Amino acid sequence: MCLCKKNKAEVKPALVIMAAGMGSRYGGLKQLDPFDDYGNFIIDYSCFDAIRAGFEHIVFIIKSAIYDDFVSTIGARVSKFAKVDYVLQELDKIPEGFAIPEGRVKPWGTSHAILCAAEKVNGPFAVIGADDYFGPNGFKIIYDFLMEHPAENEWGMIGYDVMNTLPPEGFVARGECAVDENGFLTDIVERKKLRRAGENAEYTLDDETFIPMKAGTCVSMNFFGFKPALFKEIAAHFPKFLEENIPVNPLKCEDLLPDAVRRCLASGKYSVKVLATPDKWYGVTNREDKPVVVEALRRFTEEGLYPEGLWK
Repeated sequence: MCLCKKNKAEVKPALVIMAAGMGSRYGGLKQLDPFDDYGNFIIDYSCFDAIRAGFEHIVFIIKSAIYDDFVSTIGARVSKFAKVDYVLQELDKIPEGFAIPEGRVKPWGTSHAILCAAEKVNGPFAVIGADDYFGPNGFKIIYDFLMEHPAENEWGMIGYDVMNTLPPEGFVARGECAVDENGFLTDIVERKKLRRAGENAEYTLDDETFIPMKAGTCVSMNFFGFKPALFKEIAAHFPKFLEENIPVNPLKCEDLLPDAVRRCLASGKYSVKVLATPDKWYGVTNREDKPVVVEALRRFTEEGLYPEGLWK
């Protein structure tokens, strides 16, 4: 990939949306599940917010099994307002010398997904997942950051108050962010069992002892702003990932985007500015999460944040 010098600030950022997940815990494809009376998916709202913020190019990372349905629904709607590209994240997109483990159906992870999008992205880009509602402010914040910080090594991340990401009950996983005095990310540590605890949060490492997490703690929801240098970094590491992980976890190992960010930070070559958003995040990990998101989107529409019917 060419990393030739050019005025990146004059290249408008693209939005890359990871939509190749299997939805095993949800019990179906969240990417193609309607969340309002007009048949819009949760991803429609992200695309709407992104286009409203200034994005003119959207790249969907999907799998071939949903290509036709995806293009005829969300793709048809969004392509009227922005340039749309599709890339396929498939198991066989791996370096020479490696074989797909017998019985493997799970994608290789979010870092691999981003690597698959390299062919369609030639400038700064933001990254989100297809299954989540991020709120409108983050898209404008990350768009402006990418336009105003053209250097290849200057990256950004939308940071959420942990309390704006937690359901009323139950455990979730969140990436707790360490941020220095200048607002730059220094580390992301996954808290796999995190829950509300009154006005604050708490997590456990052993299912017995709970560690408090204060309201206002920054967490990552995989909403980043990158430059094409990331592709080079992921490509260089991916063979090592396969070599180390296929022998021990052939069916489920994943190269995850936060891990790639941590490696790049550790190299000392890149910075990640944490950009706070006041928005509340909504996700649909499990089927029972859907009514909460549907109600939130209905309320936002009634309040005028979105037009009735969205694209209509």
